[in-house]
Amino acid sequence: MSALTALKLVALKKPVHQPAIVIRRNKLSSRLWEQIQLAKGQMSGTPFVLMKFRSIKDKETGIRKQVEVPKRIKPWWFQTEEGKVCVSIRYGACTIELAKGKPSIQVESAEDLIKALETVKVAVEAGDLDPQIELASSSLGSGFKRQL
Repeated sequence: MSALTALKLVALKKPVHQPAIVIRRNKLSSRLWEQIQLAKGQMSGTPFVLMKFRSIKDKETGIRKQVEVPKRIKPWWFQTEEGKVCVSIRYGACTIELAKGKPSIQVESAEDLIKALETVKVAVEAGDLDPQIELASSSLGSGFKRQL
């Protein structure tokens, strides 16, 4: 027991279920992390490659196996005619409106793009964009409803 005395022991258990909004926040936060890493990679000239597993069927034997393939990450930013960079925050296939009628953030350079993405990531983790995430999630979910 002498080794455990250095640790702070508490009477808490891991929650079984997380609220849906927390799951959605974490999903958007991880996508923002990917965009930040992609922007940093483009700025430094090194490609950012994230790997995922894909199940394929071997043509000869017919056995399914897991193969690691690169994940395709599309940048959320684009250049305007004035040469500035605009970034739109996406949740699935939907673009999130950060303010009424304003879905994009305009920045001057790649360094500002990274700062803007990090600021949005902090806002998402703090819960500031929960209504927009709920709206985007419900509009995405409505596309999966059965047509009668």
